Parts: sequence; structure tokens; C-alpha cells
Amino acid sequence: MVIAVASGKGGTGKTTVAVSLAITAADQSSAKPLLLDCDVEEPNSGLFLDIDYSTGRDTGVLVPEVDLDKCTYCGRCAEVCVWNAIAVAGEKVLVFRDLCHGCGSCSLVCPEDAISEITHVTGRIEGGSDGSINFARGILNVGQAMPVPVISSLLNEYLPQSGNSTVIIDSSPGTSCPVVEAVSRSDYVILVTEPTPFGLHDLKAAVDVVKQLGIPAGVIINRDGIGNNDVEKYCHSAYLPVLAKIPMDRRIAEMLSEGIPLLRGLPEYKEVFLDVLAAVREEVKK
Repeated sequence: MVIAVASGKGGTGKTTVAVSLAITAADQSSAKPLLLDCDVEEPNSGLFLDIDYSTGRDTGVLVPEVDLDKCTYCGRCAEVCVWNAIAVAGEKVLVFRDLCHGCGSCSLVCPEDAISEITHVTGRIEGGSDGSINFARGILNVGQAMPVPVISSLLNEYLPQSGNSTVIIDSSPGTSCPVVEAVSRSDYVILVTEPTPFGLHDLKAAVDVVKQLGIPAGVIINRDGIGNNDVEKYCHSAYLPVLAKIPMDRRIAEMLSEGIPLLRGLPEYKEVFLDVLAAVREEVKK
């Protein structure tokens, strides 16, 4: 079972929920759960776990390399590139690596077979364990604009290794391409929000994305008590189950500020996440 944890906006408690679910799953089964941090621009799930990293490799995008001895400057490569990552100007070919999405169209249409592909490193994926939880993360290199290839590499490498283990995906905040890439391979999406006007606005956007993907979803309301009940009313009208409500508790903020996972600092919240996992498993079985 693959559970993605997402949110329409940052700062709702998505990582707190993802780590708590992984700890809960680890306590329930002898099979280690797998926690994948797909928030590659700011991967911080591992900060709450004592991870011993044992594997790591660079990853990136295949970009064109032009053999100017073969090139006739016909411009076919530039014509098919919807990202404008390659341009032909007179007898010069310009390749803009940071715009390239690695689709390979330019090399396919080149009539002179003058274009090959080389790897442009844009990030890194690393894996390890804290003894009870298997963990892997993607890290986007500073200055790179496209997190999706790093997320894709992370999922392609680690999802096939998960077997029957519970997989928790900590996705990026928002509703853009990185989120779609992270949640699209999940069996269920948990949307974390807060009971504020901003939380409701961005929750609606996230729900629209999940519906387009056709993945069942439920909601966890974090910091319950700071706003009103408009989020809960919306969930009821949209037939979205509210899986849990986590109260506004200063102790949680204090624990997290010290890098202590919620369930290891305040174990009384364990029942909340046991109920969430049970509810998700029932939904996935349907």
C-alpha cells in the first residue's frame, strides 16, 4: 500500500504526518515501512529520524549533445522542442540544459544522426534506515529548476523494492508538477490542511488535482481550534472523510523544533495515527 501525504500549501504539518505514519506502521508490522521524501527542494523528513545513509547516487536529465561535424544546421531539432531547449542560429547550435526535459525528440528527428544524449546532473537520491524504517530522499541541486526528474528517479528506484511494505510518500507542498509526480503512483492520498481561509482555499486546489488523478483521498485537519469549521463543512459537502483532527498543541511545536518526532515525544497521539492507517486500509480495500 502506497500512501501519499500532500497539502495545497506549505507549513500545514505534512512532514509531521508522514513521519508519524511511518513510525506507526513500523510499530504495527515486522516488515519495515518505506518513507520516501519527495519534497526534493527541501527534504526534511530525515531530520526527525536517525538515518544511517548507506546508498546514494547522482541523477539528472538526458540532454542533447550535438556533433557539429555531422550537423547540417537544418533546424529540425529546434522545431520539435516545445521547451525551446535547443536553438539553431546560423551555423551554431545552442543547448539550454536547464530548460531540457529529456524527452529525446531532438535526437529522434535529426536526419544526420548528429545528436546523442548525455546526463545533465540535477540532483541526488540517497537511501538508508534508522533500524525500524527504511528511508530514501531526493535532493535537487541548488540552482536547478526542475524537481520532477529527481522525484521520478527516486520513485523508480525505491518503489519496486518496497514489496508488501507500507510506503509513505512525503510530497512537495502545492498543486504543481512535483506534487502530481509524487502522488500519481499512490493508492491513497492524505491531504493535510489547517482550519483557516488560506488552508481551505489551497485544500480545494489539492482536491481538484487528486480528483483529476482518480485517487481516493481523505483529510487531516492540523492545528484544529485556531480557526473555524469551514474546512470540515467543505469536506462533508465534497464527500471527503476527515481522517483525524490534531489540536493546536504548543507541546507539538516544541518537540518538532528540537527535531523530535511527534509520536516519540508525545506518544499519546499514537492512537490518532493508528486510526488513520486503519481507515486508509479500509478505503484502499474497497
